[in-house]
Amino acid sequence: MKQRLFEIKSNEQIAKNVYRMQLGGDTTGILPGQFVNIRVEGQFLRRPISVCNINNGVLTIIYKVVGVGTEAMSHLPIGTQLDVLTVLGNGYDLSKAGDSPLLVGGGVGVPPMYMLARQLREAGKTVRVILGFNTKDEVFYEEEFCALGCDVTVTTVDGSHGVKGFVTNALDGKQSYYYTCGPLPMIKALLQAAGTNGEVSMEERMGCGFGACMGCTIQTTQGPKRVCKEGPVFPASELIL
Repeated sequence: MKQRLFEIKSNEQIAKNVYRMQLGGDTTGILPGQFVNIRVEGQFLRRPISVCNINNGVLTIIYKVVGVGTEAMSHLPIGTQLDVLTVLGNGYDLSKAGDSPLLVGGGVGVPPMYMLARQLREAGKTVRVILGFNTKDEVFYEEEFCALGCDVTVTTVDGSHGVKGFVTNALDGKQSYYYTCGPLPMIKALLQAAGTNGEVSMEERMGCGFGACMGCTIQTTQGPKRVCKEGPVFPASELIL
């Protein structure tokens, strides 16, 4: 864990209730699948946000406005200095990807898939990406994944964009390994459909974000584990869902 100051370079809405913030600062050591914990003025607890991308000293995060803290974040102007805890969590294991990994993101579980996809493409992997949303208004980053050279499928529950239905409707069973992040119902359905040969980033409420408060503990086949410390990424085979 590192405590660092970042400066807001941009903060813009990119979909319904979804914002992208770019922060300039020390991004050393941040890996795909890790998260940052941002101090928001006036709020007691920091806001844990997954890392979307790192590029030339710029940290990109994508967040959804769901409460007072993220609402406040959406109004922060360019130039604001933020107190950020970085290098949190364990991240994804790229060495297990094989030749044709599958990446599945649902809603605000999409952002951590982007940096992972970029590094896998840079390693020469053939990457298939499935992005799941409820409706067309919520879709984001489809073009960005395509620009990486990924094979991208978008699903929407109401059929207003892409494949109608859930991410499991777009599975073809050809992946060598899979990585995923998203809401619990999506993860449960994906594990049943795709088997246990993959890694899952879990979403849990966090108090401290670095393992002290035990508030994000989940049960696994290996015993209790903290999502913020031993996770957020777990082998699918360890999860008890």
